[in-house]
Amino acid sequence: MTRPPVAFRRLRSQDAALLRRLNAVFAEAFGDRETYQGDPPPDAYLRDLLARDHVIAIVAVRDDEVLGGLVAYEFDKFERMRREIYIYDLAVAAQHRRQSVATGLIEHLRAIAVQRGAWVVFVQADHGDAPAIALYTKLGAREDVLHFDIAVGSGAPSARLAP
Repeated sequence: MTRPPVAFRRLRSQDAALLRRLNAVFAEAFGDRETYQGDPPPDAYLRDLLARDHVIAIVAVRDDEVLGGLVAYEFDKFERMRREIYIYDLAVAAQHRRQSVATGLIEHLRAIAVQRGAWVVFVQADHGDAPAIALYTKLGAREDVLHFDIAVGSGAPSARLAP
């Protein structure tokens, strides 16, 4: 018996429940339940967020199971009249890795980028994350950069140099 194909779809305002299921995949994949499930926002907040054109959430589903997904943000640039799309989170559930799910997610995002008139899609990977580095190397040109988190007030993460 053959499995149904993986479907890739952009989440919209009516998909808050799917976004919660994607957050569960992120929590497991990143080993960070506190961030992704510790204090979930209400559905109204998620519906508003998913209704915004510059917020892009895509899920990979098969038989109503969320296999993985990504969250990206579109930026309008000042130095040129163009847009860039930044992949902020991308994960695939462990049992569905090495099945081209992540590649399919990025390809779906690339199609959205074309529709939105974006100039480039970009993403960061942590040093030592060999699977992510291999995937992104296959799909694009590598740049070595330093990433800094800058605190914006009390309760914010302290500024640190990413490893």
